[in-house]
Amino acid sequence: MTQSIPLKMDAMVLEAPKEPLQLLEVPVPEQGEGEVLLKVEACGVCRTDLHIVDGELNPPHQPLILGHQIVGTVVKKGLNADRFQLGDRVGVPWLAKTCGTCPFCLTHQENLCDNALFTGFSLNGGFAEFCVANEKYCHPLPSSYSAVEIAPLLCGGLIGFRALRMAGSAQKIGFYGFGSSAHILIQIAKRLGKEVYVFTRKGDSEAQNLAKKLGASWVGSSVEMPPNLLDAALIFAPVGELVPQALKCIRKGGSVICAGIHMSDIPSFSYDLIYGEKVLRTVAHLTREDGEEFFKTIADFKIHTQVTCFKLEELNQALSDLREGKIVGSAVINMSSAD
Repeated sequence: MTQSIPLKMDAMVLEAPKEPLQLLEVPVPEQGEGEVLLKVEACGVCRTDLHIVDGELNPPHQPLILGHQIVGTVVKKGLNADRFQLGDRVGVPWLAKTCGTCPFCLTHQENLCDNALFTGFSLNGGFAEFCVANEKYCHPLPSSYSAVEIAPLLCGGLIGFRALRMAGSAQKIGFYGFGSSAHILIQIAKRLGKEVYVFTRKGDSEAQNLAKKLGASWVGSSVEMPPNLLDAALIFAPVGELVPQALKCIRKGGSVICAGIHMSDIPSFSYDLIYGEKVLRTVAHLTREDGEEFFKTIADFKIHTQVTCFKLEELNQALSDLREGKIVGSAVINMSSAD
């Protein structure tokens, strides 16, 4: 039975950078060819959303509905959209569409596509009652998770997983920052037999306690040296000063991987910190293959997500709490009272 779909919906809308989002009544979007209309169940709040609101990342147009960790139910399908059935629950990540014809797309690097579109940045996202998405870029989701539990996996989990894959065979891995991505990724790393060393802001006892609870081999502040040199370090906090600090902590031939889409300026550092064939690299978005591999990896065990839920109209408070470091784990906008 086709669900009755209203003409209007509530959405939190960015009208100008550095201004609070506005709760507005806007038209329910129309799905195009190959697209599905989703009734949003939950949408994770990401630090990228914060960078957009704070004017550190500039979307191509405003007003804009942010949100790119979307869990929703298919309620309507566009022409030639046949991948999902009405009632299916799917996840919508940051990567919304690629051209399929540029050199990056043709060499399995669609995350670097020159003409890519991004959910909640190029296109309206999921901080609303409904959203549309290209069905080829949606992910079927395991039924063992509630919408609130799995929403943070659609960015924090996916980006963290790509960063972990970039670390290759590293066994001793440092995490700088212990928020949404890191608290998910530590569970995968531990399952793969890795030793995880967690670096947090000085005095952040809540994050440190969560890291210990989830199996960190060592926990300290971001300015401390770990008891052993690391094979790799993953930087989740958007703080450029952490790059030379992480380089100090890795062995020769090790890697420092910056997993954020935005970072403050990296200060100058002496050449000896990177000498010894150390590698400094970044993660740029994700590919659909990353998503397939990620959900395959977590299919046989349940990732625990530490979640703080907010209502749609409380999104500005969620962003403020994230900005001030008050969120332990992930923040999620919960649109469904069933979760």
